[in-house]
Amino acid sequence: MNTGAQLEGDLSFLSLADLLQLFGSNGSTGVLRISSRYVSEPGIIYMSDGNPIDARCDVKTGLDAVYSLFGWTEGRFRFTRESVSGVNKINQSRMELVMNGVKMLDDGQIKRLGPASQLAIHGGGKDSMPAITGPFVDYSHVVDEEEFRDGQEIVKQGKHGIWIWVILEGVVEIIKETDRGPLKILKIGEGAFIGSLASLITGDNVRSATTLAVGNVQLGVLDSQHLFSEFSRMSREFKGVLMSLDKRLKQSTESAVDMFLGNDRGIETLFGREPFINQGDHGKQFFFKIINGDATVIRSVDDNRVALSHLKPGDFIGNLPFLDVGQEPNSAGVYGSGDLKTQPINVDSLRQEYEQLSPTVKNMIENVATCIAATSVVACEISRKG
Repeated sequence: MNTGAQLEGDLSFLSLADLLQLFGSNGSTGVLRISSRYVSEPGIIYMSDGNPIDARCDVKTGLDAVYSLFGWTEGRFRFTRESVSGVNKINQSRMELVMNGVKMLDDGQIKRLGPASQLAIHGGGKDSMPAITGPFVDYSHVVDEEEFRDGQEIVKQGKHGIWIWVILEGVVEIIKETDRGPLKILKIGEGAFIGSLASLITGDNVRSATTLAVGNVQLGVLDSQHLFSEFSRMSREFKGVLMSLDKRLKQSTESAVDMFLGNDRGIETLFGREPFINQGDHGKQFFFKIINGDATVIRSVDDNRVALSHLKPGDFIGNLPFLDVGQEPNSAGVYGSGDLKTQPINVDSLRQEYEQLSPTVKNMIENVATCIAATSVVACEISRKG
């Protein structure tokens, strides 16, 4: 049932990349319509629980249609909250779709819609990495605010620190220091977090990357005691899932560094291993805890195989329906050692615990999942170029 427009505006104010992140972070279900004066019919994207499941643009449908709509850089959008049904034709993670769409547009693989004068201005070759944003900031956990100027260092890789921030305004760049110099990993914007889940669970406070302000940035300092208290009440299993997610984020980031340094071990890591979850097993719901042995998460892109994570007993593999990390099963496979043993996990109990968390903690966990998806794309893109 159509309940009327929930949000509408100009694409020059909110791009398609911004809109997909906005509706994704809020778990929106409905229809996004994009119109342009250069075409007679609007492009349409169908969203379910924050994820694009189908689209239509001229004669194109599904993923091809969504990518085409990234070329509509001027025009109007209108989102209506309504029921959506049908087959899920899009199986990429939301962040993977956004990053690939922006990159393809910048590389000239997607046709831009607009006047010739504007098309000439918007040529490729620039740093077009989209900033990862979060949902609207929950100010109940913000106890102070800090400002940083353009280029100012917020966090230094290898240094110790316990503060966790949420970005209130501006964009921050995540950088890994390597033997070949700095490697830009991600940009994060309003609603995203600086800091690690592990610091709240284990007290590990060594910064794994450097962060720099891009333009002027305003950060909200989160109430660490309140967060510690909430994390301490979590079940052991839920804490284990969060630690495993934190590990994946660090490892997918290190995978990007390995690709940058030429240390591609994707094929090497498959020796003696058997597939446990195949890449592309769309729609399957399975979630396991590793009891014995180990497993490697591998993404195959064209002729490249990139090792994204190496997981051991206590880690988790599979699909959590309420968190899209952009890896298995849709966008990666899992290969296990000969002695791999797993235990199936009831995701319903995990979902119930997740839903009872404060908005800030849920947003932090969602941010980690989104960054895992994004860093996985970055690692694969560096491997492809290399």
